[in-house]
Formats: sequence, C-alpha cells, structure tokens
Amino acid sequence: MNTNLLFDFTVDKEAKTITVKREFAAELNLTWRAWTEAELLDQWWAPRPYRNETISMNFALGGVWHYAMISPVNEKHYCKAYYDLIDVLKMFSYKDTFCNEQGEDLSAMPSMHWNNHFIAQSDEKTLVDILINFPNLEALEGIIKMGFKEGFSMGLGNLDELLLNFKK
Repeated sequence: MNTNLLFDFTVDKEAKTITVKREFAAELNLTWRAWTEAELLDQWWAPRPYRNETISMNFALGGVWHYAMISPVNEKHYCKAYYDLIDVLKMFSYKDTFCNEQGEDLSAMPSMHWNNHFIAQSDEKTLVDILINFPNLEALEGIIKMGFKEGFSMGLGNLDELLLNFKK
C-alpha cells in the first residue's frame, strides 16, 4: 500500500456504523470499475490467502451480486449484495448479507448496509468514502469479531496492487 494515501477506519458503536475512507492511486473510472465489475472484484475482494469467486452479478438498481470467499482448503463462505441505489461514477449502495450456496439469506448472521461514494481527488487519485450501517450493535460487534477490519484492509491492499498493474 502507498503510505501517502489516506486510510481511515472508524467504528462508531453508538451510531452502529463503520466508516472507511480510502484513497487509491488511480483515476475515478478505473477505481469505479474495480468496485462494480465481477472480473475485477474477484481479483481483490477477498483477503489473501482467500480468493473471491462471483457466482452471478447484475450491477443494476435492484440487481444482486452473489459471491463466495474461498479459503485455501476450499471452504466457501457465501454472500449477496442487493443493490438499492446507483449513481454511476459517484456512488452506489447495497445491503450485504451472508447466504448459502443457493443464495438464501442466513438470518442468524449479521447483515450490513453499505454506502460507497467515489470522489476524484485528481486525475491519478480517487477517494472511496464508505459508510456501513448495521441493524444493531450485536451485528456490528459480530462483524468486528470476525476480523472485518483486518480482512477488508487486506482486500483494499489487493486493490492497490490491481490498480498498479493497470498502470504498467
């Protein structure tokens, strides 16, 4: 990761939110594509040594991204993102839930609602400002205990590498 790029991760238990502000050394269009195209998401979304595999994706209002994070021993953890707002090259939001292989939500697992804003800082730098809302404190604390900060930070580092490879 380029240490000159902003990275802020804040947990607000009272508001039941996580805020992540992360700059990337890439122009807005490329950064947006990396967050919204399955073939690019699969290259960075899961923290190593896990990998990500898209089962299906329809990046559209009302669309769904069904994916699996796969461990080194081929254990699969399934999730779905339900897109509820998209403003191209500016922001998108979705509800993220754990699910089974068939895509049926697992109500016993915590869900979260993501709001991702994309802001061009320059021709070569983009800020992604993320607000994640949780239905209750228990869900927020459960995600933190699962290692969300560490895993998501690793995934964002993978995205740094992917974006650098586009510049080569």
